Amino acid sequence: MILLLQYMIIFAAVLMLVAIGGCFSEHSGVINIGLEGIMVLGALGGALVLKFYPEDGNAFGLITLTILAAVVFGMIYSLLLAVACVNFKADQTIVGTAMNMLGTAAATVIVKAMNTAMNPDNVSSTIQYINTKKAFLKNIGGFEFNWFMLITLVLVVISYVVMYKTRFGLRLMACGEHPQAADSVGISVYKMRYAGVIISGFLAGLGGIVYITSGVSEWKFENGVAGFGFLAMAVMIFGQWKPHRIAVSALLFGLFRALSNVYMGFDFLKSLNIPSGIYNMLPYIICLVVLAFTSKHSRAPKAEGIPYDKGQR
Repeated sequence: MILLLQYMIIFAAVLMLVAIGGCFSEHSGVINIGLEGIMVLGALGGALVLKFYPEDGNAFGLITLTILAAVVFGMIYSLLLAVACVNFKADQTIVGTAMNMLGTAAATVIVKAMNTAMNPDNVSSTIQYINTKKAFLKNIGGFEFNWFMLITLVLVVISYVVMYKTRFGLRLMACGEHPQAADSVGISVYKMRYAGVIISGFLAGLGGIVYITSGVSEWKFENGVAGFGFLAMAVMIFGQWKPHRIAVSALLFGLFRALSNVYMGFDFLKSLNIPSGIYNMLPYIICLVVLAFTSKHSRAPKAEGIPYDKGQR
């Protein structure tokens, strides 16, 4: 049971970070379908630090640099979406889809090139971080506490405060609801949309490194992040684009994802003789069921996905 709780919280943390990132982007008026690709690039940035950081180095420095690399990679990659969709008014869905494919492909090429340069016989797309990963973990009474859990909780609270209690957050949401009205009172819609997309890159990039370090000590980048970016979008919709609701929704989806890792430890689940593939598919099946019953009641920002035209009223 402790192992189930442990996995549920860490997977929920990934979904919270990425879903709230998507929430900021959509509240600004930009649909970020590219969360999956941003997660992969963020994971790459963090994994590179974990690989090359000295094993006898300072743990706080390792944690700080890993987080910094993940969010910087995520933010830089998210700029592709901002430039294409804000400046050039490209179709946001198409750009996001292209970013997902490009992100996994680029990460795979970079890692393979790096491994080959270090060892010509090594052409894999895998990065190992067996020893450095331990800096993020602390055993508390049999529960393996991960510092990312605390970081996620803090960021959820900050996100709620920023979105609903600050001038910036209210202006951001105004740009996603009625950008023309926001522009008429002096709010720069372009700047707000850039800010929303970059914040989504920050959180999704961090979510990427949390995901790949959640249960293993190496990651093969050809695998991407197993659809977690899209699952996070489902959590965002189910949570009605509100950080506190997203947090609760993420715990539900995190539970079903955790079951695929620990079901062998429960005699009742083992006795059902359900193939392991079903447990792996469970969170995505639940995602489809939940969206089928709740999507008609969802209320997305009115101007999301619509390129802003300053001359339109």
